[in-house]
Amino acid sequence: MSSETTLLGLVKHAAFVERVWFDEAVTGRSRAEIGIPADSADSFLLDEDDTIADVQRAHRDACAASRRATAMLDLDDILTGYRRGPLPLRWVYLHMLRELAQHCGHADILREQLLAG
Repeated sequence: MSSETTLLGLVKHAAFVERVWFDEAVTGRSRAEIGIPADSADSFLLDEDDTIADVQRAHRDACAASRRATAMLDLDDILTGYRRGPLPLRWVYLHMLRELAQHCGHADILREQLLAG
């Protein structure tokens, strides 16, 4: 089965969703201001100069920024920056857990396909 989805692309997308939910939603900055794609489908795409180390670092940096952005917030605080409307931080955390769990499943499938040859 052919697919454009790659393990590294999944990590790159994970960094993207960190930025969407913990930068855009918390600060209200646009995706252009944050420096991420406007369309989530583009967040899976690897550039020629993307290295494993660079993508891993971008994900770690995005996670660290997320922790800083929410350090002083409570779970019931309402985030007003997301473009579809206000959401409680608790909902955002749960959404991120679902998002990452889904992509862990995708990674498992990709790994199985690679091992099957």
